[in-house]
Amino acid sequence: MGDIKLFKLTDKVVELDGTTDVIEKSLQTLFERNLQALLGVDFLASEYRTSDGRIDTLGIDENDSPVIIEYKRATNQNVVNQGLFYLDWLLGHRGDFRWLVLQKCGNTRAEEVDWSAPRLVCIAGDFSRYDEHAIKMVQRNVELIRYRRFGGDLLLLELLTHVSSTTSAIESAEDDGVSQGGQRQVNIYKSVTEYLESADAELKDLFQSLRSHLISLGDDVQERTLKNYFAFTRIKNFSCVEIKSRDRKILAYVKVDPSTIKLEDGFTRDMREIGHYGTGDLEITLNDMDDLERAKPLFKKSYDNS
Repeated sequence: MGDIKLFKLTDKVVELDGTTDVIEKSLQTLFERNLQALLGVDFLASEYRTSDGRIDTLGIDENDSPVIIEYKRATNQNVVNQGLFYLDWLLGHRGDFRWLVLQKCGNTRAEEVDWSAPRLVCIAGDFSRYDEHAIKMVQRNVELIRYRRFGGDLLLLELLTHVSSTTSAIESAEDDGVSQGGQRQVNIYKSVTEYLESADAELKDLFQSLRSHLISLGDDVQERTLKNYFAFTRIKNFSCVEIKSRDRKILAYVKVDPSTIKLEDGFTRDMREIGHYGTGDLEITLNDMDDLERAKPLFKKSYDNS
């Protein structure tokens, strides 16, 4: 991370030296105590035992997706392959994960676990080019995050590389049916991709324009396809998008305080006391390209806030 420098502005400009922890357990403890603030993830377990090892940190994110977090403890440690092994193990032990969520977060959250985009997050002081290449070769949702500490009270996180995959969503769709008496029960609810496929050409064009704008906000933007919405994230969500093909509109939720803007009937709505899919307190309704243009400053504000 030699291209990032941090300076303290006092009587004179002083560059702060970034360091990494020698004892990585202290880094793990720091993250586990602050997972929601740092990564938008709720903590479930530390050193979670599997049949062939221990997962460093296990959590569930703001999209209700399972998250495995692994910390690189040595420069020669192949943390990516290790994390992918645990991710495959977790996909084969979904009942164990749901039971853990039930114990920690309650029945409602356990019923809402979304297996369409389980994530592996690898955190280290640095990664090699081989690590970056490795995650591009697998069909999984993997993120490499570098960190630096500056003094005792500053922590810098950099999303170095990320790969998003829809393969796991296909696997999830095949496994979501509940078998009763040998008969497979089909989920009658449409997914967001099905709603998009059934939309008319104009609504599809509007979504593609919205997607292009959100991705263009920064090199660190990721797009995740969940069951009920598309999530656009940095390290945490900044916009969640639903497709309402029957009503010919798009609903986008952003992390903007509704009390800081003038709400417009039919365009923006305060969602702080209203349940909805995804995260964000402000709902934006997009019916056409003009609405998208009006909404762009709000998307930028949410991106900056995330």
